[in-house]
Amino acid sequence: MAKKGKEKNTKNKAKHSKLMDRKKNKERSDKALRKERLQAIVKKSQDQQINTK
Repeated sequence: MAKKGKEKNTKNKAKHSKLMDRKKNKERSDKALRKERLQAIVKKSQDQQINTK
């Protein structure tokens, strides 16, 4: 027997997918930002070592 009426849980699934995508994108951007900051710190450290020699 086929279901009658509106589809079950489609709104909740769409909302959940949207929220999970937002969370994953935020984690990606935070990871990239952290990587850039670390590279800047390393570069600054290397520049200071070269200048002190």
